[in-house]
Amino acid sequence: MASITLDDVVIDFPLYGVRPGLRSTLVRRAAGGFLQRSDDADQLIVVRALDHVTVKLRHGDFVGLVGHNGAGKSTLLRVLAGIYEPILGRCEIVGGVSPLFNGAPGLHPDDTGYENIITCGLLLGMTRDEIERKIPDIGTFAELGDFLSLPVRTYSAGMVLRIGFAIATAIDPDILLLDEGISAGDARFALHARERMKALISRSSVMVLASHSDDLIRAMCNRAILLDRGKIVADGRVDDILAQHQSMSTDADKTSPKIS
Repeated sequence: MASITLDDVVIDFPLYGVRPGLRSTLVRRAAGGFLQRSDDADQLIVVRALDHVTVKLRHGDFVGLVGHNGAGKSTLLRVLAGIYEPILGRCEIVGGVSPLFNGAPGLHPDDTGYENIITCGLLLGMTRDEIERKIPDIGTFAELGDFLSLPVRTYSAGMVLRIGFAIATAIDPDILLLDEGISAGDARFALHARERMKALISRSSVMVLASHSDDLIRAMCNRAILLDRGKIVADGRVDDILAQHQSMSTDADKTSPKIS
């Protein structure tokens, strides 16, 4: 069974060229305490993107990450994807991870649609045999017909989105990571895409989605985590977490200084 365990994970991003003083003090206040000095001799100013995060996800957890811009949602996704390595704490992942942050990776404009299906499928972790079996399904869903034999540079923007979406959602992931979902093109195609996304999630053991859309999180998740300034402040039922986030946002609006 797939699982994710984060134990006391810390992620810092150093801000080179910013030194303690008036400027850093103003930035620290503007960021609400998000910035701090590092513990090393250089005393760099660092952004603490994740602040001692501990969480466990198990089979059947479809989790929505909730929080304002800069709360740490995308950083947490990238830790799970292995892009960022914690400076403190432990990240233990059981199962294959499929991060879909920008749709299908590796689309090359001079390759045909069929060639791109193979290349992108390999980059997404599929075997050649698996890709060959899925080509008919990908082609049918993308609705590109004979265009699949032509170079992608001849496609419209909407056609590129279609083939990218069709490839990205053809995988069978253990752990699926999504950042704001995957763009699906025009409204008619989006109706089919919604059902395909549901099928993709149902084939996953664990799913983590970072999004600002309450409707998307309600539709795709059975659990939510609220992040604020790199910390987990709540973890539980989707409706409860969304209500708490709305309350925090309302309180923040009330206390924000007004510009006259």
